[in-house]
Amino acid sequence: MEEGTPSPATYRWQDWGLQELLAAKQDAGTRVSLVVPARNEAATVGAVVSRVRKALVDTVALLDEIVVIDSDSDDDTFAIAEDAGAVVHRSRDIRPDLGSVPGKGEAMWKALFVTTGDLLVFMDADLLDWDTHFVPGLLGPLLTSPPVRLVKGFYERPYVDGDVVTPYEGGRVTELVARPLLSLRFPELIGVLQPLAGEWAVRRSLFESLSVPTGYAVEIAALVDTFRAHGLEALAQVDLGRRAHRHQALRDLGAMATQVMAATESRWAGLPPRDVVMLLDREVPLGERPPARSLLEVRR
Repeated sequence: MEEGTPSPATYRWQDWGLQELLAAKQDAGTRVSLVVPARNEAATVGAVVSRVRKALVDTVALLDEIVVIDSDSDDDTFAIAEDAGAVVHRSRDIRPDLGSVPGKGEAMWKALFVTTGDLLVFMDADLLDWDTHFVPGLLGPLLTSPPVRLVKGFYERPYVDGDVVTPYEGGRVTELVARPLLSLRFPELIGVLQPLAGEWAVRRSLFESLSVPTGYAVEIAALVDTFRAHGLEALAQVDLGRRAHRHQALRDLGAMATQVMAATESRWAGLPPRDVVMLLDREVPLGERPPARSLLEVRR
């Protein structure tokens, strides 16, 4: 980044040791939940859960629970995640009185009703090239810097096409939509390198206060809303190294881009989000869940 570019506090995952983070967690009496939203990720979710559990639950108790939220999968995602050691919930079965809609953001919002952590770490279930240091790296700023409320991961994202791997060419919606849009609408966030990163961490007290898009705009909405409510000092980002995942089809990326643009534009213009928009012959849902805090307080 050029000198003078606004940027949240930026770290590397190596900046903290596991014992340092464990001591900070124990001193503060903090509970930590890892949440993995998943839809039809039977091929990869088991490795995500089992590797993290072995490294950060069984060996070093940095995590108190690993929770997979199954978003209407029609493969063996639920059974494989459970066998790997996660607590698994179907999104539609969590607070059925509130109804259920498909989407990643919906699964993450529903996680607030079935997790116990003061800190929530989110990881995607389709990871192919990654390591367990993602979790302590994301927790570092939250456990050691009280002003930080939300932490984004960033990484080298290769584009994998069969046997051809092209470094730094992944993240097409990020580079073509999210970062240009933030530069135009919220230039204070231009220094956030991976605004759509699926690997991020947040204080429960903050996430409960946010309106949550039910689809793929959950990450950028949380980023913008945290910045507007608490300033740049509430944000941090951590270099996690390298991360690869399964790429989506171009048609699906179009729907994702539409959701990202709609959530960002509604926040910039101060307008309520629309429920749905047509993208050629396809309906793209744009709905948002209200802050969960009031619903959780009623339950409590």
